[in-house]
Amino acid sequence: MAKTPVKKAAAKKTVKAAAKKVVKSKSVSAKKTIKKVPVKKALTDKERAFREANVIANLENKKKTTTTTKRPKKTSTPKQTSSLLDAVVEGMQEKKGKHITILNLQGIENRVTDYFVICDADSNTHVNSIADSVEEIVEKLTSEKMYHSEGHQNGEWILIDYINVVVHVFLREVREHYNIEGLWGDAEITNIND
Repeated sequence: MAKTPVKKAAAKKTVKAAAKKVVKSKSVSAKKTIKKVPVKKALTDKERAFREANVIANLENKKKTTTTTKRPKKTSTPKQTSSLLDAVVEGMQEKKGKHITILNLQGIENRVTDYFVICDADSNTHVNSIADSVEEIVEKLTSEKMYHSEGHQNGEWILIDYINVVVHVFLREVREHYNIEGLWGDAEITNIND
């Protein structure tokens, strides 16, 4: 029986020694990871004004150097515009575009372009093929290249921008939903016979 209390006492000493080692190792590693951070001093009024002036000057320089890409205005003769319209319509008819409509926006103040040419198609593939045909035939007949085109990914509404003529090729349901003819109701509307 005398052996048991001795073993317990020895075990307590080893546990205490191990705990001291752990505490020492933690405090040493904690000291190593702590970095001294310099204390920020308060800015004087003069320094604050100087910094604010620099920030304002940098913002003004960014405004001057930032260029916004505005849609260029195209000055074309009525004959060039007419041949562009004819080529667009021919491109639509080539791939059986339906319900072809030309909106003349020239009489409207704050217009985005001179003409919209709109047609619709039965499927997404049909929409894409009409748009491709328009781009191809316009370039072939008039040597005009589009300024911008978008919507080819989903094939529901493809817009082709020739600056003074903007082409819209819609899926039929999408055309009915957006109703561009209704939005630009003041425009002179010309329906092309299918």
